[in-house]
Parts: sequence; C-alpha cells; structure tokens
Amino acid sequence: MPNAATRVALGNTGLKVSQLALGTAPLGNLLAEIPEDQAEAAFAAALDAGINYIDTAPFYGYGLAEERAGRALQGRNRSDFVISTKVGRLIRPGERSGAEVFDGGKSFYLAKPGMMTQRDYSYDGVMTSLDESLTRLGTDYVDLLHIHDPDDHFDEAVKGAYPALAKLREEGVIKGVSAGMNQWEMLSNFMDHGHWDAFLLAGRYTLLDQTGLPELLPKCVDAGTAIIAGGVYNSGLLADPRPGITYNYMPVTEDILAQALRIKAVCEAHDVPLKAAAIQFPLAHPAVPTILTGVRSADEFTENLQLFETDIPDALWGDLRAEGLLPADAPTPA
Repeated sequence: MPNAATRVALGNTGLKVSQLALGTAPLGNLLAEIPEDQAEAAFAAALDAGINYIDTAPFYGYGLAEERAGRALQGRNRSDFVISTKVGRLIRPGERSGAEVFDGGKSFYLAKPGMMTQRDYSYDGVMTSLDESLTRLGTDYVDLLHIHDPDDHFDEAVKGAYPALAKLREEGVIKGVSAGMNQWEMLSNFMDHGHWDAFLLAGRYTLLDQTGLPELLPKCVDAGTAIIAGGVYNSGLLADPRPGITYNYMPVTEDILAQALRIKAVCEAHDVPLKAAAIQFPLAHPAVPTILTGVRSADEFTENLQLFETDIPDALWGDLRAEGLLPADAPTPA
C-alpha cells in the first residue's frame, strides 16, 4: 500500500517528489468556476497532507491556476516544494478559438474573459513564458518545465523549445526538462532528439489504457527518464463508468465503456473501489515515481488520498490478468 507523502526520486533530476502529486487544471476553472475559498482549501488540504509536488500551466485558467498555486505557497518554505509548469502557450488578449473552445465556442476554462493562448514553441517564447509564469507564481524559480501539448509542433518543439529548456537546465535555472502530452508516440520520438529528464504522460498508462507500455516506458527506464502519470481516471471514465461519461475528453464509446465496466466488476468482487485500483496501478511501473491528479476541492483531494492509500489484495490484479484486462508484462502493485 503506497504512502502519498513518501518522497521518491524524480528520475535523475535530484528532485524528490511525493508519490501523489497535485494537478491544478481544475483549479483554473476547468468547465466550472471554483470559488477562491474552495481553491484555497484544496491547496491547503494537499500541502498539509505532505504533498510536495504541484504541477500547473499558463493555459489552466489563463494564468489563474498559477496565481492560485503561488498564493497557496505564500508563507511556506519554497524549498520544501517541487513546482512544474509548462511552456508553449503564451497568455495574450484576444478571442479564444481552436483547442481552447468546444461545442460552438464554449470555453474550457471559465476564467479571465478576453484572454486567449498564443502557441509559441520558439526559444524566445520559452524564455518569455517562464518569466511570465514566475510572476504569476510569485517565485523566482520553478523546478521542472514541460513542453505543453506540442502535438502539431514537433519541429518547433525540438528545434526551439528543447534547446531553450536544455540551456536553462545547463545553467541551473531548472532541474528538469520535460514534455507533457496525451499521447505516447511523440514522447517516444522526443527520446531520439535530446536528453529528457521526465515526461508527463496523460491517459496512456492507466488501468484501462496501457498503450504507452510496450515502447515508451521501457525507453524511459533505460534512459532514467521519469514518467509522471496523469489522467489516471481517463478524463472521468474510471471514476464513474456509465453511458455519456467522457473518455479522452469525448463521450465514451460502447466498447470502451464495456471494458471499463468489466474492470469495475472485478474490483467490486474484491470489495475495492475502481478508483482506488485506477489511482494505484501506474505507480507499480519502475518508470513512474508519482501520480498526478487534479482536484476541485479539499473533499476531492481527501478522497484521492484515501483511494491512493487503500489496501488492494494481490488477487485483484491476478483476476484482471486472467480476464484479459491487463497485459502480462504490466507491473502491478505488491
């Protein structure tokens, strides 16, 4: 049974992070407005429980999540915490479009109307993004920088953003160079174009989706590159598998829902919450030191903490394998 506050090495960066980490996308008003006192309570619950790793991004609430994280750390010893943020999107005045909106123009983040993101994976764009993030966070350094969702910007990321991050690492400004994505294929390609300390892999190594397992994770183990496992509930499906729930941020298909319900049935047979199995599973892989989960409230954090530390019998993992719901080479918690 893992302990959420246990500090583990984040690859070869020299950083030690809690096994459970705090993601801040929901606290940037993702799809719902979060009152300030509720956000403050969520941060306090996590930090008071010994969580020392916070991940954020300019895109999360157009700077709101970074600002809230900075306020949450005021009065605390900065050196006790590991902060990562992201580069590749600059926050600028303008009308939101493209991946910022859905369903005819609704904004994913209900914050800072009149602001939009400008994609910029250039060398100078990285330096500008970092300076602006430091201002919003109210700190003079961050520990780790991710290139944020460069799905359609491979060349710019490799030729612009990566050299900037590598220089910042060489100069000791940051401890780690990373990229954060919802796919594993480009992250695997990145491994052939530089030295990466970590990757934030969202949704591609979970109890439901192990597509990152055959190629990316072994390469990371060999290179000493840490995988920060995000999206462990696959955007809601493993939290509450039912018709209409989202999977990969889209309504779930019947076949994927059926698979999730089969996993849930095995968990119920062992009297284990599905969410407990989902939040613990990725941590068993040697490439994965920490699980990143976003919360909207102190209660949601407390629930994740309890699920993370729930005792799960070995037989559950064996039954998932026997049902063909886990590959034979996927490590499982002891």
